[in-house]
Amino acid sequence: MTASDSEFDNNKIPVKKLWQVIIASSVGTVIEWYDFYIFGSLSAIISLSFFPKDDPTAAFISTLAAFGAGFVARPFGGIIFGRLGDRIGRKYTFLLTLILMGGSTFAIAFIPSYSDIGLVAPAILLLLRIIQGLALGGEYGGAATYVAEYAPDAHRGKYTAYIQTTATLGFFVSIIVILICQKIMGEAEFKDWGWRIPFALSGILVIVSYFIRRNMHESPLFARLKKEGRLSENPLREAFASKSNRRLMLIAMFGAIVGQGVVWHTGQFYAQIFINKILMVDFTTTNLIIAASLVVGTPLFVVFGSLSDRVGRKKIMLGGMALAAILYYPLFAWMSDIVGQEGTLIDGAYHLTTTGTVKLAFICILLVTFAAMAYGPIAAFLVELFPTKIRYTSLSIPYHFANGVFGGCAPFVATWLGAVTHSNFSGIFYPITLAALTVIIGAIYLPETKGRAIMD
Repeated sequence: MTASDSEFDNNKIPVKKLWQVIIASSVGTVIEWYDFYIFGSLSAIISLSFFPKDDPTAAFISTLAAFGAGFVARPFGGIIFGRLGDRIGRKYTFLLTLILMGGSTFAIAFIPSYSDIGLVAPAILLLLRIIQGLALGGEYGGAATYVAEYAPDAHRGKYTAYIQTTATLGFFVSIIVILICQKIMGEAEFKDWGWRIPFALSGILVIVSYFIRRNMHESPLFARLKKEGRLSENPLREAFASKSNRRLMLIAMFGAIVGQGVVWHTGQFYAQIFINKILMVDFTTTNLIIAASLVVGTPLFVVFGSLSDRVGRKKIMLGGMALAAILYYPLFAWMSDIVGQEGTLIDGAYHLTTTGTVKLAFICILLVTFAAMAYGPIAAFLVELFPTKIRYTSLSIPYHFANGVFGGCAPFVATWLGAVTHSNFSGIFYPITLAALTVIIGAIYLPETKGRAIMD
């Protein structure tokens, strides 16, 4: 190895430097996920402000559709910002996505309601939601690639798993901020206008994250390619021009990411909707249950990411999806039984006994565990699958297409299925089916990438 090679060897990065990279990347990514998921956490309340109130179910489903629009926009963000990340660098690209995400979230706080400006209100909401989706489409791929290109080959699953925790942490922070605001203001005032405060807080968080990130250096592998003049002239064209790379993107999408996407979103977001909107458990109890499950479950992303460094990415990811496909129906049915046995209907909502609350939290911890298995190792897997000069693009497109279209729309599709069939459980067959199909495809076609050197 020459002196030049040694300078860019990701296996020789000091641990202190690696942790600085992880923290700087994670802080910004947590904030972006907070921005993205605060919308979902408040969807039931937002629906009353931006859509007609005469049909609450239709208003809620319309809000979920707007929520889903952000996910549909994610693959387009992956295309746009993936190309930028492979051309100008990982660091500058996810600085831009941070600003876009934070700005659009901050703006949602100031949209007039439907009663003030009519259909213009949901139109503006939808536009800002699409901008959020585009920004997130560039953020995740940049953060995962950036950390992975610093991480040593033997521990890449462990270190990239910290980026995997950021989605759950962002969701958790959104819930905590909502509960605090509601507690301080009171439920009626919070539903009237106080829900805007969590969106407005995004402006402060983004400014803090920007100053943390702006002093970061470019990843060593990208810096090496740039120094040697080997950057891709057209990453998008190269990603699709190569038959082998197209095949890898399809295998990654349908053999891993589709199942991971529905398992993650069902285990956290649809679980929240199911408990609050379908089983009619009161808002505060629902969010405390979800928050408790996230506190217990979040470290498991790192546990399974680290474990994948020893036993392989494929076994753990497919194992989590298989468990979800097998156990979702009995677990969601159990939740319904618990509410029926341990809940008391007061003012249109079920209030649970302590035992009932603990039982629901236990089930939600299991759901987060399946998500941690499927999601914890996947950043390392995707980074190891693609070549450095088109990695950001090749990773972002299948990841955000599968997560955006299939995973992100899972709460909307499941809720819609329940509404049209008048069944509490018909919606759960959407993630069950996709998780099962992903396990079958992945078992046949998915390669094992554990331990691969990613400097090519």
